[in-house]
Amino acid sequence: MKQFISTADVPSVPRLVDIAMNYKKDPFIDKELGKNKTLGMIFLNPSLRTRLSTQVAAKNLGMEAVVFNIDKEGWALEMNDGVVMNGNTTEHVKEAAAVMGQYFDILAIRTFPGLKNKEEDYTEKYINQFIKYAGVPVVSLESATLHPLQSLTDVITIKENWQQPRKPKVVMTWAPHVKSLPQAVPNSFAQWMNAWGEVDFVIAHPEGYELDEKFSGNARIEHNQDKALEGADFVYVKNWSSYRDYGKITCTDPSWMVTNDKLKHTNTAKVMHCLPVRRNVVIADEVLDGPQSIVIPEAGNRVWAAQAVLSEILKG
Repeated sequence: MKQFISTADVPSVPRLVDIAMNYKKDPFIDKELGKNKTLGMIFLNPSLRTRLSTQVAAKNLGMEAVVFNIDKEGWALEMNDGVVMNGNTTEHVKEAAAVMGQYFDILAIRTFPGLKNKEEDYTEKYINQFIKYAGVPVVSLESATLHPLQSLTDVITIKENWQQPRKPKVVMTWAPHVKSLPQAVPNSFAQWMNAWGEVDFVIAHPEGYELDEKFSGNARIEHNQDKALEGADFVYVKNWSSYRDYGKITCTDPSWMVTNDKLKHTNTAKVMHCLPVRRNVVIADEVLDGPQSIVIPEAGNRVWAAQAVLSEILKG
């Protein structure tokens, strides 16, 4: 792999999943692979799991990881080309990214969408400017429209929790939230489920919450949550704001929260969430603290997903 932004960068999803699962069995098998190599981790937005798991993954490979919270500790970056910089921005991404490329062997970046301008967010201007000017491989730690490390983790988690010969039914269901959230995680989850091709994939959401079709693909869409959950083996819970009425909250129906009563429709489904999760808004306590929740081991798998990605780029 030359970079890791979406499934388009992955020659084989099943192979990458197998690499990650092998690292889970033996984390230090490639401890010399990253010797004398440095990973730069650039954050324009907050992070807990992504930051910590990627640092651990780099360490397992013998890499040095340098974390820079550029939103708090760096100069204000100008992302547009050809502008007169007589405003609030201090440094252009042309210089900033190029300089980072001098320091790091791999550059990992986290940047959220503004949720104001759909065209700007969905062209992935921020991360693409770093790709354009850094001159080294770039790994997405979540971008405006996708979160590939999370979704690779989700594939790993489903695979290790499924031992039957038939394809599992995986339902990604929208749930309510108090804030307007990006579509990055659901976009990415849908993209990876479709690319993997080893699941019966359904997306459930209220009307008006359709995702961009280039991500949802051929997934079956249901507007009745109970119907969607019937016979589900895995339930992936996530809120997102409207793509059509971009960035807006058009539904706050609390009945979409995932509860034990909702799970009665499923095949004793395992419940997943990328975290952080608002308890008793998105998922009820009884579910998160119950036997069907696998959100903690799911988060633990973030290390192996990141380690697989970094190792494949280092080998390349």
